[in-house]
Amino acid sequence: MTKKNYNMELIRTVSFVMVVIVHVTNYYCRAYADIGRGEYIFALILDTVSRVCVPCFFMLSGALLLSRDESLSKNGKRLTRFFIVLIFWSIVYYFFNTRYMGTAYDLKDVLQVPVEAHLWYLYAIIPIYLIMPFFKVMCSGMDKKMDRAFLVVGAVTTVFTYFLSFTQRETHLDVPLFGDRSYMVYFFLGHFIFKYGDELKRHISLLLGIFLGSTALNIGMTLWFTYQTRNHYERFLEYGCPLIMISGASFFALMMQIGNGDIRLKDNIRKWIDLWCGCSLGIYLIHIIFLDTYKKYMNPEQLSAWIAVPGLTVVLLVMSFASVYLIRKLPFGKYIS
Repeated sequence: MTKKNYNMELIRTVSFVMVVIVHVTNYYCRAYADIGRGEYIFALILDTVSRVCVPCFFMLSGALLLSRDESLSKNGKRLTRFFIVLIFWSIVYYFFNTRYMGTAYDLKDVLQVPVEAHLWYLYAIIPIYLIMPFFKVMCSGMDKKMDRAFLVVGAVTTVFTYFLSFTQRETHLDVPLFGDRSYMVYFFLGHFIFKYGDELKRHISLLLGIFLGSTALNIGMTLWFTYQTRNHYERFLEYGCPLIMISGASFFALMMQIGNGDIRLKDNIRKWIDLWCGCSLGIYLIHIIFLDTYKKYMNPEQLSAWIAVPGLTVVLLVMSFASVYLIRKLPFGKYIS
């Protein structure tokens, strides 16, 4: 049995907490005109710092799966599970949104637009899992020089696509494997950092400086453009933004170096992390129900961000965890969470 890497489990634990923070702070950042400047800056800082969560999820998958020998049948089971999860939660959110939230949705658009926005993650990860066995064979035959070259091509492609989007133009020069999003690059980047992690051990201070510097620059640029446009500016918070890519990669690399790359935790802490990580996908899927219910009855200006952001984050995590824990006790629960 493969030994569990608790550096990765710690990254997963932190990342799904950050996902909830991002969704809560988004509600306040987008209410820029209705809340105080101090509240906005507070929400923006937490939002920007937490943006590493999605890159980390993709990098975790790449680090784990591209270093593991798996049969096609096992990958097929993984794909089947994620399809079931997507179908089930699309149905849940369709009825939740149309019957409770009062929003319209045309089921004919289900292949283009998720029923609920946060389900985009499933739309992104399923195609990656579909080609993962073949991608793994390709990666296993690459040496360090090829790994670096492939990473450079992916990063350049992603950055080019990101800046091209500012011109409202599209290119027909699509690069195979990468598509028009950053997610496949993150997937390979996780594998790259995991594979060459020993070389990063002497660069901890540099990685920390890169993470803090890129995050601070992103906060400053977002603030400047927000003040200029008098509306919350989100383009620098997109996952294809070079600053988010740099922050995500450096954060992931730093976390992988805790405890010299092999963090040792007490038995009771490991048990709690195992329990939380086992529920992490379910927490991601279900927490929007509780958040949207809050949004339906509470406007951002009704409760200060200083109180609402940390308080609501904790409440959402506790309620979501309790719900998923009970769901997973059902005979079919583990198939949908």
